[in-house]
Amino acid sequence: MIRFKPVSFAVLLVLSACQRPAQQVTAPTSVYYPAPGTAWERRKPEQVGMDGAVLQQAVAFAKQQETRQMPRDFSTQEEIFGTLLGPIPSDRAPTNGIILRHGYIVAEWGETDRPDPTYSAAKSVLSTIVGLTIDRGLIRNVHDPVVNSIQDGGYDSEQNRKVTWEHHLRQTSEWEGELWGKKHDFVGKTAYGRGERKPRELQLPGTFYEYNDVRVNRLALSMLRLWKKPLPNVLKDEIMDPIGASNTWQYVGYPNARVPIDGKMMSSVSGGTRWGGGLWISTRDEARFGYLALRNGRWRDRQLISANWFKESVQRGPTGQDYGYLWWLNTEKKAWPASPATSFAAIGAGSNIIWIDPEHDLVIVWRWHDGNPDELFKRVLAAIK
Repeated sequence: MIRFKPVSFAVLLVLSACQRPAQQVTAPTSVYYPAPGTAWERRKPEQVGMDGAVLQQAVAFAKQQETRQMPRDFSTQEEIFGTLLGPIPSDRAPTNGIILRHGYIVAEWGETDRPDPTYSAAKSVLSTIVGLTIDRGLIRNVHDPVVNSIQDGGYDSEQNRKVTWEHHLRQTSEWEGELWGKKHDFVGKTAYGRGERKPRELQLPGTFYEYNDVRVNRLALSMLRLWKKPLPNVLKDEIMDPIGASNTWQYVGYPNARVPIDGKMMSSVSGGTRWGGGLWISTRDEARFGYLALRNGRWRDRQLISANWFKESVQRGPTGQDYGYLWWLNTEKKAWPASPATSFAAIGAGSNIIWIDPEHDLVIVWRWHDGNPDELFKRVLAAIK
């Protein structure tokens, strides 16, 4: 009664329509922010400098790309990811999406108000909470060793004492250990499904990139200990409520991922839905989060998270993939060759993606699709006059 598959990053050829030089985009003199709830203003494509017919063709393409990675009933979840630790829904929405230009909705299709698991797109949400944690002074510096702040035994070993907050954010921590019944090395077909890995020697923290949910879950636990408050509550109070998100999203923890904090049992959340649980959220609420990232942490007259944090978060690290602070980047133009090098995204299996393009003032959320997202992006970019 569960199942799913990691995102593919296949690179396809660029359409000639997108080979023209990048245009200088002029954003509106007054920045629009949607009101809370469903009162989100729409604009005809022509009102925001787009060709309506070309954009309609892009949406028609997206509607035909229903994912084949996992069935609607999640029945392949354990086959792909291994033994579940938390719940999974009984079904999901078909492919759906939304396109924002200058903050206005210019296209929308499918069940965009239905909360579904977003898998590892939640990692970029955790990154934003880390930025908030630094803003509040709970972490002095992203380069500090975590053991300076967290003394729960998880960073006591010689290996783990070297792990910094930045290492966790860049997935280069090489943290070793077991958390919530899953080990860092992903060895074991039953426990990890197709994600099982061959044994290897640990490297010095900061020198080796490995996409690893156990280590991101350890980051989430460390932040819970700093906040002394469940991270879903932090997310709601500090980010989701201020940006006018709905009340339908939930951040679901594993039943066994509970720890005592100041005498109270609190749930620690995960970096995705690999083993169940995770962030269950609607496409529209994801679009609001993506728009916050596009605006560098600002919402109306409030700077919710430091603008510098968002700028730092999308800088490529010295090791591994084209990856920032739990955000996927396009610096090398390999992920999305038709798209600007400055674009970045939160990505989860399924496929689920929140793509942000500052150069063209665009946000695209596309969920449960089976195509290379660049095929949609280049079609949308071709609609910009």
